[in-house]
Amino acid sequence: MKAAICTAYGGPEVFIIQDVDRPKPKSNELLIQVHASAVHSGDRRLRALDVPALGKLPMRMVMGFKTPRQPILGVVLAGVVVEVGSGVKSFQVGEKVYALTGMRFGGYAEFACVNESKCVVQMPAHASFIEAAALPFGGTTALHFLRKARIERATNVLIYGGAGAVGSTAVQIAKYYGVHVTAVCHERNVELVKRLGADVVVDYSREGYDRELGTYDAVFDASGKIDKRLAKKHVAENGAFSSVAGQGPASERKEDLMFLNELFEAGAIHPVIDSVYSLDEIVEAHRYVDQGKKKGNVIVAIDHT
Repeated sequence: MKAAICTAYGGPEVFIIQDVDRPKPKSNELLIQVHASAVHSGDRRLRALDVPALGKLPMRMVMGFKTPRQPILGVVLAGVVVEVGSGVKSFQVGEKVYALTGMRFGGYAEFACVNESKCVVQMPAHASFIEAAALPFGGTTALHFLRKARIERATNVLIYGGAGAVGSTAVQIAKYYGVHVTAVCHERNVELVKRLGADVVVDYSREGYDRELGTYDAVFDASGKIDKRLAKKHVAENGAFSSVAGQGPASERKEDLMFLNELFEAGAIHPVIDSVYSLDEIVEAHRYVDQGKKKGNVIVAIDHT
């Protein structure tokens, strides 16, 4: 099968396309023909060995010293089950599924194996593979950190980074909960974030933008780039703050993917897709994401024709 191999730690050019052996599913695994993956922060940070909170030496010890032990990156995938292990009970050949693969990665290839007990479920019935690949990372991360910010108790929320993969989904989920949403984003994304449902959108590229913000029951930094001291000034008494930076990874739960299915089918969330690259264009896809200007999700489509 064809796969994008991460040959070293560094810039996007460390990827090469190679033919490698197709994986064989264990008794509790699904073999999935991958139709779409995505370029997310987990992929690019491992590729660049850019995890300041841990440091490069500990990361090398965990992930591999000179190269990643798992050289096929890609933390999400959407595709079709083509084979099941002898012990698999919940899935059948032919089902369309999508998954978060965590530190096993594997999405940047024509085929991947996923344990049926992990974060994998059937795709929403009316989603394309590209839409399905855009749902799980931003969706589960937004759910995890909005819960930490106690969104279910909030009447208003402030979301920093309202146009990214996480933030764009967080805006829509907060509106699903009936919360008044103020979102902060770059000027170029203001109209997009308004269309997603934000009640107030503040352009952070404008000098003094912080003075336009009030206090909120929940404050969520979906970008991981905000000065926490600055952000916490906007947390109301008895409110809560959460951030994708410095608070540990988001949990990966089947029930969250099933909830995202319900929201998608109800029309409550629509994944934002910035651009679609082929697997052969993986270097260009990572190079674009490294610029820090993407809106929503950058998808890697895998053609099997």
